[in-house]
Amino acid sequence: MGVKQALRTIDAFPRAEEHLLQKTKFGAFVSVVGLLIMVTLFLHELSYYLNIYTVHKMSVDSRRGENLPIHINMTFPSLPCDVLSVDAIDMSGKHEVDLDTNIWKLRLNSDGHITGTEYLSDLVEKEHEAHKHDVHKEHHEDSDKIHLQGIDEESQNMIKKVKQALADGEGCRVYGILDVQRVAGNFHLSVHGLNIFVAQMIFEKSTHVNVSHIIHDLSFGPKYPGIHNPLDGTSRILRGTSGTFKYYIKVVPTEYRYISKEVLPTNQFSVTEYFSPIHDFERTWPAVYFLYDLSPITVTIREERRSFLHFITRLCAVLGGTFALTGMLDGWMYKILESFTKKNSRTIVR
Repeated sequence: MGVKQALRTIDAFPRAEEHLLQKTKFGAFVSVVGLLIMVTLFLHELSYYLNIYTVHKMSVDSRRGENLPIHINMTFPSLPCDVLSVDAIDMSGKHEVDLDTNIWKLRLNSDGHITGTEYLSDLVEKEHEAHKHDVHKEHHEDSDKIHLQGIDEESQNMIKKVKQALADGEGCRVYGILDVQRVAGNFHLSVHGLNIFVAQMIFEKSTHVNVSHIIHDLSFGPKYPGIHNPLDGTSRILRGTSGTFKYYIKVVPTEYRYISKEVLPTNQFSVTEYFSPIHDFERTWPAVYFLYDLSPITVTIREERRSFLHFITRLCAVLGGTFALTGMLDGWMYKILESFTKKNSRTIVR
């Protein structure tokens, strides 16, 4: 009997006799409110446990010999597709104008609707062949004045076509993927693919070249959850003088590791921009430049989920705390009401 009595003295959950228990309306109200709070907290903790979070880690970039994919999707509302070209230059001195990549140009009418599509590599190749043919024609002594300027019949037809397109308000949408070497460089969209005499015949002077543009998408690899490409949705519309846009881009190699252990190599970037207006006396032609450089640091983003033990610990803490708080609140209110009841009963007796 002594042992049983000793065990009863350390019982942390003493129970009162049933006839001493008293149920009140306020106690019922507190119980319902406490139950609602506990259900809400349970759902919140469950959502917190099931939610996947990311951990960022930085290290020195060790990737070598890989190509850098550049996804572009841009609209030039004031330049026809026939005059628009894409060039790419890197630090090794490699200059590509006839890019062997999937680049497409969509002809747009004045309302921005698609009227036709052409493959850019084929167009650039035709332009260079026409340019070589023009240079060869210049050496003929009996050629007329137009041929002396490198303008043949095919070029004249193209000039008429472009001028008509400019009069109709035709634009161009360029999209596709540039696959360049993984070194610093730049790519630009301009009218540089044209013969200089052809360009002068079309625009008269460089200040008439309107390089207004809208960047729908510019990325350096596949997209991962939560990525933010700062140039997406950028719109630069020129109302007065023309000029050259330069976007200075710092590419950060990134590796995204899904919770399923799948690894996605990609890149994110930061950017600053600069606009240089062109004056009548200058001989340069407007363009949109994207000058990129690679960071030596790679960022690893890893998806993780909280442990089940962590979930149980937090759940016990919030539910137990809510139960204890509602019990204390009920006890305080009961004592306050009981004290008021006793004072009123004494007043009536007197």
